Amino acid sequence: MECYIISVEAYIIPFLVALVAACWIMLPAYLPNPVAAVTGGGTPVDFGRSFPDGRRVLGDGKTYRGFICGVLAGIAVGLVQIALVNQFGWEILPRHTLASICLLSVGALLGDMGKSLIKRRLGKDRGAKWPIADQYDLVVGAFLMLIIFDPAWLFANVTLPVLVIIIILTPVLHRVVNIIGYLGGVKDVPW
Repeated sequence: MECYIISVEAYIIPFLVALVAACWIMLPAYLPNPVAAVTGGGTPVDFGRSFPDGRRVLGDGKTYRGFICGVLAGIAVGLVQIALVNQFGWEILPRHTLASICLLSVGALLGDMGKSLIKRRLGKDRGAKWPIADQYDLVVGAFLMLIIFDPAWLFANVTLPVLVIIIILTPVLHRVVNIIGYLGGVKDVPW
C-alpha cells in the first residue's frame, strides 16, 4: 500500500509563487480604488450631469481628485516595485514596466467608473450592493487596458494559476478593505 505525501516542492511552492506573483501584479490595480475613496471629493467626473434617463451619469463618488490621487498611488507603488526588482534582482517576481503599472492603475479606476455608469442606468444608488460587479470591476478594467495596449505583458505574466488566484483573492481583499473603510468612516456601507 503506497502512501501519498504532499510534496512541498511539487504543490506548495508553486502555489506560493503564484500567490505572490498575483499580489505583485495586481498591487498597482488594487491600491487606486481605496486611495480614491480616501482622497476623493471635489468636482465629480460627470460634473453633476444626468443621463437622458434622468439619473446621474456616474454620481458624486467619482471625482477628479479621487481619480488622479488613486492613479498616482497605483503608479507610485508600481515604481517602487520596479525599483525593488531592479535593485535586488528578484527574478521570481513578475517585472512590471511603466506601461503595465499605468495601465493597471488607470484601468482599475476606469473599470470602477464603467461599473458606476451601468449601476446608474440600472437604477442602483451610490453604495448599493451589486455582487460580482463590485468585486471584479477593477480587474476587468485593468485587464481590458492591458489587452488593448500591452497584451504581450499581460499574457507573459498572468498565467492560468496566477489568474485563478486573482479571481479568488480579489473579492476577499475587496471585502476586507471595504470593512476597514467602513470602520474608519471613509465608506457609508461595509461592502
